[in-house]
Amino acid sequence: MTRSLIALATAATLGLAAIAAPQPAEARGGALAAGIIGGLAAGAIIGSAARGPYYGPAYYGPGPAYYGPACGWTHERVWTPYGWRWHRVRVCN
Repeated sequence: MTRSLIALATAATLGLAAIAAPQPAEARGGALAAGIIGGLAAGAIIGSAARGPYYGPAYYGPGPAYYGPACGWTHERVWTPYGWRWHRVRVCN
């Protein structure tokens, strides 16, 4: 509610200022560029004040899924006829 009121008051003030003291249009000395830049800045301010807060996208992808047991490889020390050796062993949770 307050954002809408602020945006409306800002737009009314800028509109009144543009109508109250009209000046003849001149395209000399950068006045045109200043008017365009000022108009873009005022539009950005009014637009951001009227828009609500941004919370990010509403879709975050699929939920958790079961992909089977989590398996991996590790080394295990075993006794062989030749002494202690390391073997690769697959371990699943």
